[in-house]
Amino acid sequence: METQIEQILDESIRVKNELKKQSSLIIEVTNLIVKAYRNNKKIILFGNGGSAADAQHIAAEFVGKFYKDRESLPALAFHTNTSIVTAIANDYGYEYIFERQVSSLVNEGDIVFGISTSGNSLNVIKGLEKAKEKGAITIGLTGQKENNVENIADYCIKIPSNDTPRIQESHITVGHIICYLVEKELFS
Repeated sequence: METQIEQILDESIRVKNELKKQSSLIIEVTNLIVKAYRNNKKIILFGNGGSAADAQHIAAEFVGKFYKDRESLPALAFHTNTSIVTAIANDYGYEYIFERQVSSLVNEGDIVFGISTSGNSLNVIKGLEKAKEKGAITIGLTGQKENNVENIADYCIKIPSNDTPRIQESHITVGHIICYLVEKELFS
């Protein structure tokens, strides 16, 4: 077991070291978010399963706080209202749960994150497509394999791994980095 633990930790470290190569992209995304917040826009996030948990976690860091006691920043994870999700899934189909919410709540200039380890979740793709139609800035968080989200999103941070747990760990790391930098820029 000790060897397995060390292998898992070593792989997680390797992935995060490789992720350093995308620092300029993370900075670019951070600057877009700072600009959006300065223009009274909001951040929308969505994903399925562990990616939904990451979306909710990142939204909570913006609305609550990361390090600083500061004013709340508008952010919303679209899967958190079970009545909306289940009504849309029942009436239209699960693939529309994010698209329908984007239609009603996203405005031009908002930032929309679609999080998908595979980058091929149909409901995430449809949500990002609708967000682009509405003039939002779209950001994908995916794994390293070629995927549909990277072809749709304006920006895509691809975690250099094909292993779902390592991808998800790195998605939340990227989210934490962005939250830290946004907070620092807006409230320093």
